[in-house]
Amino acid sequence: MSRVKIDWRARLPESLRLYVLTDRGLSRGRSEREVVDAAIAGGATAIQLRWKSGSIREALQIGRDLKAMCAQSDILFVVNDRIDLALALDADCVHLGDEDLPLSDARRIVGERMLIGYSPPTLEEALDAERLGADYLGVGPVYGTSSKSDAGEAIGVERIAAVARAVSIPIVGIGGITAANAAPVVQAGASGVAVISSVVAADDVEAAACELRAAVDAARRSRT
Repeated sequence: MSRVKIDWRARLPESLRLYVLTDRGLSRGRSEREVVDAAIAGGATAIQLRWKSGSIREALQIGRDLKAMCAQSDILFVVNDRIDLALALDADCVHLGDEDLPLSDARRIVGERMLIGYSPPTLEEALDAERLGADYLGVGPVYGTSSKSDAGEAIGVERIAAVARAVSIPIVGIGGITAANAAPVVQAGASGVAVISSVVAADDVEAAACELRAAVDAARRSRT
């Protein structure tokens, strides 16, 4: 029986609560499938396939498995950077940065069939991204991070607050976020947090995701 297609735009603020990015280099020998399975069990609400090396054929094989796992649990499935890979996998969303295909071209290619996330380096680019059709913004690095070599200097929660005030689309904070420091990010206006090492590299992936999800949910409740 075919599944009812989810309106991910309507669900975005909820789906961005705990956004876990895969990273083979940090997973301590565990496969993407193992990490994602544990992260979902711990409460992840979005999964991003972050594919920086390896063949596109392998990416397709792994991506199909991750997409199926996400679909089974009604979790947003995102592909980083690669529109071709996102289209081939029929992903729910593709996430782009300022060195990837421009947003206007990306939207022309994917139309409304797929969400587009964007990482704006500045507040001005955040405003431009919303105007050009981004569905949500990834803002960071909030804290210092070694997970992304191109992340830049930490911007602090003040930038999260400034972007949240300036745009009407959801934002997710990323960069150096752990269960211990997630609350200020959400209290500043983010719908949730995006993480790599604090979940993917954890001794117990499921427990780490569960702890982060609890911190985010508590911070969201405190805003209301």
